[in-house]
Amino acid sequence: MNIFFDVDDTIISWDVRLRPGVDEIFQQLREDGHTLYLWSGYGPRWEVVRRFDLHEHIIDCFWKPLHNHHARLDELKVPFVPDYTVDDHVEIIQAFGGSLIKPAPMRLERDREMWRVYDEIRAFASKPGAGE
Repeated sequence: MNIFFDVDDTIISWDVRLRPGVDEIFQQLREDGHTLYLWSGYGPRWEVVRRFDLHEHIIDCFWKPLHNHHARLDELKVPFVPDYTVDDHVEIIQAFGGSLIKPAPMRLERDREMWRVYDEIRAFASKPGAGE
């Protein structure tokens, strides 16, 4: 599946730290055969890929459509509709399907959201026709 992750409050915390589990979960998702992308309402976030050394996991980065979600994919040069999204905004999940993630807690070491999301992705991917 082509999985699109939001950046702010999804893979990085409010104080710009990588959430616990991101690297491990991205590695496992790739081993499971998925292709990973980042998108953001602030545009392609290659600086996040560089800062947190996510090059081996992330194939490409895009602008995320914040309204008229499907209609704007072409305009924003997103080459296909995501099979699954992970985002902290319910509107994106409603538009494309996926996992709604809670923003990271103040005590980041207690954050387990990425593992929960991984379990949801695995469950979705195991359904007949997922990602087709």
